[in-house]
Amino acid sequence: MPFTQAQFFDVFRDYNLTVWPAQLILNGLAVIAILLAARGRASRFVNLILAGFWAWMGIAYHLSFFARINRAAVGFGILFLIQALIFLWQGVARERVRFRAKRDLRTGTGLALILYAILLYPALGYSLGRRYPAMPTFGLPCPTTIFTFGLLLWAVTPFPRYVLAIPTLWALLGFTAATSLSVTEDYGLLIGALLSIAWIFGRPRLPVEGAKPAGAVARPSR
Repeated sequence: MPFTQAQFFDVFRDYNLTVWPAQLILNGLAVIAILLAARGRASRFVNLILAGFWAWMGIAYHLSFFARINRAAVGFGILFLIQALIFLWQGVARERVRFRAKRDLRTGTGLALILYAILLYPALGYSLGRRYPAMPTFGLPCPTTIFTFGLLLWAVTPFPRYVLAIPTLWALLGFTAATSLSVTEDYGLLIGALLSIAWIFGRPRLPVEGAKPAGAVARPSR
C-alpha cells in the first residue's frame, strides 16, 4: 500500500468533517431505496439513488479525498462514475433493473447484506476501536458497495449482469486493503460479492416476457 493505516483513517476523518451532515442524507436515501425496492415500486427512483451513491463516492471521496494519498484513486473515481452511468442507463432510462422483494432466501440474503452495510458495519468498526470521525461511514465505498450487492439481490431477473462488474472489482480491491490495513469490517465486501455472484449467475436466466422460446417455429397466419 502506498499509504499507512493512519493516513487511511485520516482521510475518513477529513471526509466526515468536511461533508457533514451529508451522512444523514445518504442514510435517509438508503432507507427510501429499501422501502421502495421492498414494495416493488418506483424502481427508476431506486436506480437513481444508487447512481447518486456511486457518483458521490467517485467525486466526493475518491477524487476529492482518497486521491491525496493514493494516485490510483483517480482511476477508482472514474470507475465509480461509470457505475453511476450504468445505473442511470440500465435502471433509469431503460428500466432493465427492477426491484421487488420476495419471501425467499435470496431476498433474505440481500436483506442481511443491507443490514450489515447500514448497521452492523459501523457497529463492528466501533467494537474494533474505531471512533467517529476517523471511521468509514455509509456513503463511503466499502459499506455502500455491500449495500448495493444487497439491493441487487432484490432485483427482478433477468437484468444486465455486467451491472455487478465494477462493484465486484471494488470488492476484490477492498478485500486486499482489508487484509493489509486490518479493516475487518471490509471482509463483508468479499462475502457480498460471492453471495451476489452465486445467486445471480448461479441460476438460469428467465426468458424475457413476450419472447419466443428457442426453437419455436412461427405458425403461418390464416
